[in-house]
Amino acid sequence: MSERSFDLLVVGGGINGAGIARDAAGRGLSVLLVEQDDLAAHTSSRSSKLIHGGLRYLEHGEFRLVREALREREVLLANAPHLVRPLTFVLPHAADMRPAWLVRLGLFVYDHLGGRERLPRSRRVRLTAEDPFGAPLKPAFETGFLYADCWVDDARLVVLVARDAADRGARVRTRTRCIAARRGDGVFRVTLEDMRTGEREEVRARALVNATGPWVSHFLREVTHSQSRRDVRLVKGSHLVVPRLYEGQHAYILQNRDRRVVFVLPFADAFSLIGTTDVPVGDDPVAEEVSEAEVDYLLAAVARYWAKPPQRHDIVWRFAGVRPLYDDGIEDPSAVTRDYVLDLDAPPGEAPLLSVFGGKLTTFRRLAEHALARLTRVTPIPGRSWTADAPLPGGDIPGADFDRFLSEAISRLPEMPRDLLDRLARAYGTRLFALLAGAKRPEELGTHFGAGLYERELAWLAREEWAEIAEDVLWRRTKLGLHFAAAQVEAVEGWLADHVGPSAARQR
Repeated sequence: MSERSFDLLVVGGGINGAGIARDAAGRGLSVLLVEQDDLAAHTSSRSSKLIHGGLRYLEHGEFRLVREALREREVLLANAPHLVRPLTFVLPHAADMRPAWLVRLGLFVYDHLGGRERLPRSRRVRLTAEDPFGAPLKPAFETGFLYADCWVDDARLVVLVARDAADRGARVRTRTRCIAARRGDGVFRVTLEDMRTGEREEVRARALVNATGPWVSHFLREVTHSQSRRDVRLVKGSHLVVPRLYEGQHAYILQNRDRRVVFVLPFADAFSLIGTTDVPVGDDPVAEEVSEAEVDYLLAAVARYWAKPPQRHDIVWRFAGVRPLYDDGIEDPSAVTRDYVLDLDAPPGEAPLLSVFGGKLTTFRRLAEHALARLTRVTPIPGRSWTADAPLPGGDIPGADFDRFLSEAISRLPEMPRDLLDRLARAYGTRLFALLAGAKRPEELGTHFGAGLYERELAWLAREEWAEIAEDVLWRRTKLGLHFAAAQVEAVEGWLADHVGPSAARQR
């Protein structure tokens, strides 16, 4: 086994691990990020795709978390305008649920708690069959409230954060499992296993970060054999995708009879996303199957409000993610805190271990800052916080004006299909032009695999974004799997098998 040394080894390629690796690499540390599957393979690609403060968290008194998340919403709007976009939410008022005055009060607090700059304030509206907000709803829902939050492609966010970490010097290795970590001589000696080949190697790290999400407690017990007073609460959130339920790019937040809320969101142009549930799953971090009871729950929540609700046969995709919530002892899974807790294990003279419990997609950047601040107490870390004003890859759009950028891209490439340019611009931002590399027409992009996926983009995803199999491309880095037939999936799989072998993957 070969041996290499790093200042920081981060285990876990979800949003928190990628964020910590990025921040640390930008401060000049030598960083290795390892992930046993693909980047964002689990929780971080199976969310409701929202960058938001969490309106319903106000009911549980999570004011610190909501304030931080609302501020981070503004940061992400500025630093990733191609990927994060404003989204208007419609909250139909149900007379037998929260009173209108309470909803309005909550929205007032939501408007003012986080220093809103780019998004409009909330307002009350009349809902009718003639207006786009009321059109899909039953006539009984005559009053509603509008407020603004943001949408993001969660898996692409993770990949771009990891890409920025790599651009700043971090090593990013997917399909690499951490199977043992032991302290000695002031460092961690960590055994890694390549999941493709079974080959093992040992590396050393001055500090170790456990950002394994649902596996955080398992990692402590089985890999580092460390003791912690903290624990994680695993809660499954399931989602359904159906053909588009209404016209327009707004979303709905529906109050359910159990006092939870269910979102209906525009998704991948032609679809609507319905979610989510809160189901305890014990100690199973891969409980990612959507149960029939959850399907019933989500369909019933929409049927309460929708004039023509979706049916079971309309479902084209279903997915679930296991959320690793910090266990604060509250019995109701919907009331368990969504805040994060950082647990530092740093015996005198020994290498520190930092474990991440909980966390939200929206607050990953601040979590990373706090993680490095905790490590700074016990090990030298150069530099200061820097990520607040640093665009993510492709996010260096002048004035953060995506619409103007897209118009300029269309004018520069008039022979490219507009829908293709729109998708590529939203995914890659200003790196769109590097991806296209001088191509003026779609026939110059190589083999067309379907739904606007060309060989040029596939090669980019393999070379720049760690894609190795069709699932990485079709369901995480894009959502084009919704449009692909089995033969097309096989063609993508075959191309990747020919161009991305285990040896090439290890060298990236």
